[in-house]
Amino acid sequence: MPEEELKILAQIYEKRELKKETAMQVALELTEADVLGTHIKDELGINEISKANPIQASLASGASFTVGGVLPLLVVLFTPLKNMEFWLYCFTIVFLLVLGMIAAKTGGSSIKKAILRITIWGTLAMGLSALVGYIFGVRV
Repeated sequence: MPEEELKILAQIYEKRELKKETAMQVALELTEADVLGTHIKDELGINEISKANPIQASLASGASFTVGGVLPLLVVLFTPLKNMEFWLYCFTIVFLLVLGMIAAKTGGSSIKKAILRITIWGTLAMGLSALVGYIFGVRV
């Protein structure tokens, strides 16, 4: 629906304080030059500055996995062997809560949603892993 998309672009330019006729003219000229690029920049807000940097993303991912692996390891090293599963599950859930909060603050998203998402899915993953271990008779 190119006409609708053109109207959306014109509305965006009007919000930037252009007159209605000027906004439509700008939308027409920019889409004639580069339809996809214009929509990506002005409608979606994606530009060279906001594009993901692969090196930065890989370093952040590596750091996340390292921290996510070190925290439960610290629990194993510093808690008594008796009831180790209990300590490990409890502390891992706490770590998921904290890491969800950090991820939300870093990414600028809703803290409550991030904590819920990460904690729920992480806890489900732990539960499923424990269930698979139980089904196959893995005993620690």
